[in-house]
Amino acid sequence: MRNSLFNELAQAELTHTTRRLFLRDGVAGLGAAWLASTLGNSLLGGSAQASGTGAVRDPMRPLAPQLPPLVAKAKRVIYLHMAGAPSQLELFDYKPELKKLDGQDCPQEFIAGKRFAFIRGVPKLLGPQFEFAQHGESGAWLSDRLPHFAKVVDKACFVRTMVTDQFNHAPAQLLVHTGNQNLGYASMGCWATYGLGSENQNLPGFVVLLSGGKFPDAGKSVWGSGFLPSVYQGVQCRSSGEPVLFLSNPPGIDRTLRGRMVDAIADVNRKTYDEVADPETLTRIAQYELAYRMQMSATDAMDYSQEPAHVHKMYGTQPGQESLANNCLLARRLIERGVRFVQLFDWGWDSHGAGENEALHHGFKDKCRQLDQPVTALLLDLEQRGLLDETLVVWSGEFGRTPMRENRGGKEMTLVGRDHHPHAFTLWMAGGGVRAGHSYGETDPIGYAPITDKVEVRDLQATILRLLGLDHERLVFPFQGLDQKLTGVKPARVIDSIIA
Repeated sequence: MRNSLFNELAQAELTHTTRRLFLRDGVAGLGAAWLASTLGNSLLGGSAQASGTGAVRDPMRPLAPQLPPLVAKAKRVIYLHMAGAPSQLELFDYKPELKKLDGQDCPQEFIAGKRFAFIRGVPKLLGPQFEFAQHGESGAWLSDRLPHFAKVVDKACFVRTMVTDQFNHAPAQLLVHTGNQNLGYASMGCWATYGLGSENQNLPGFVVLLSGGKFPDAGKSVWGSGFLPSVYQGVQCRSSGEPVLFLSNPPGIDRTLRGRMVDAIADVNRKTYDEVADPETLTRIAQYELAYRMQMSATDAMDYSQEPAHVHKMYGTQPGQESLANNCLLARRLIERGVRFVQLFDWGWDSHGAGENEALHHGFKDKCRQLDQPVTALLLDLEQRGLLDETLVVWSGEFGRTPMRENRGGKEMTLVGRDHHPHAFTLWMAGGGVRAGHSYGETDPIGYAPITDKVEVRDLQATILRLLGLDHERLVFPFQGLDQKLTGVKPARVIDSIIA
């Protein structure tokens, strides 16, 4: 049933047009018509030509599932980002030579002409602060900070030679997730849902979960849609309280009335789209309708109290809190319901020596305890449910940590910490078509830089897209005169040797 008041408002809006609005909309309409004829309507509707998925996209159903143009190893992604950049030298990249050199002056070749955030003068080399041992059939080296993960290490594929050209947190996080250190670019989760849609039309295609008490340094931009239609941006959900803010009906509004309101607003927006052909109008329609459908689906998906006691024990969940453990369990619940991309951000991994909350023997140890059990449980749970083979799990920070001890003003810190290090860091992936029990690349004896198989951030992005059946060269969106890509304008390569 349509609301006559909304219809009257719509008619008034469309017929009473000032001279200035006429000129503005007329020019916009001519420009849109030219772009449609020139670009095959790719800007307005996001056609197959624009996305490179090989399927014709329905502009009224922007999140409808799309078949990938290439053979896909994974259907969905869970990306675990440790905001602040954990030290690879205390977790995965064991360096016995660095242990022998602990306390000696750092050679000039590693500091001359280099920029650091909190290193001045000649710093001391800093050996690994925890004990390492080999685990599993792969013999992977792990520190004693990850006793649970040691039991599933053979499921992981390590990339030990990641590099970045950013050493400040915010631009480095933006680069990892959007392919550009500047604001205004689309994140990886947006590209995945733009290229593939979502398997569940009652939930967002891209969901974001936060823990650690703070946002990442780059803020919400790391899950923003940038120049892509905003229907693809990440939707932040909460693991305590109302799953999505303002999703429930206000007092005095029941579900039937809410549905009538959504229908009436959609009528207004469709008439507006017929007049101006602005793709964001379609996004607005889709978002209102998705919010209406989510009122029941999101509440069910986020209600992890339904899980049996043994599952809560396995993850170490903490009801009523926004914890990494809760979010790992929620990530599993979301992907088994068809969400395409789930992004977990866990804040608090900035391992400086400036305070107990950051230092390697204080805050870092606490973060490892918070991480170890739930991430291990996530891999086991996915495997037990037959989901791991089609779910790519990625764990990373935004850069690495120096093999030198942090100092400020040439003086060693009272507490032990490491500075930002863009020249080498480690990440791991599991499931979703990657080689289990494999290690890729090698850094030098002190862990300063790769000596084989250097991997750029854009190589990682190209590989993730390839595992999803997407070609990073063809998955494009026209903006500002360029076919924009997640991997940017520089050459990027798929890391074929880590794909099973």
